[in-house]
Amino acid sequence: MATPGGDATGGIIPYKNVPALVGYYLGIVALIPLVGFPFGCASIILGIMGLVKRNRQPEVKGSVHAVIAILFGLFSVVLYGLMIGAIIFAAATAR
Repeated sequence: MATPGGDATGGIIPYKNVPALVGYYLGIVALIPLVGFPFGCASIILGIMGLVKRNRQPEVKGSVHAVIAILFGLFSVVLYGLMIGAIIFAAATAR
């Protein structure tokens, strides 16, 4: 039974912190090969926006979602950057 004025989701889904929530989902999509780089960049930006919103409005939840968005985004951007660098290096050294 939900309490009046309470959160029906129990605080699990940070629907009041939209940047953190969308960044979280984009961070998951960023792990998909070949399409992840732009989603990873967007995930990092939205994750930072979510953390800023959480710091300005403490009643808004979603800091965990924002941190996961940033981590997944960074992981995918670094991974795809290394892959692109390896491809360029291989092409430059090929005879």
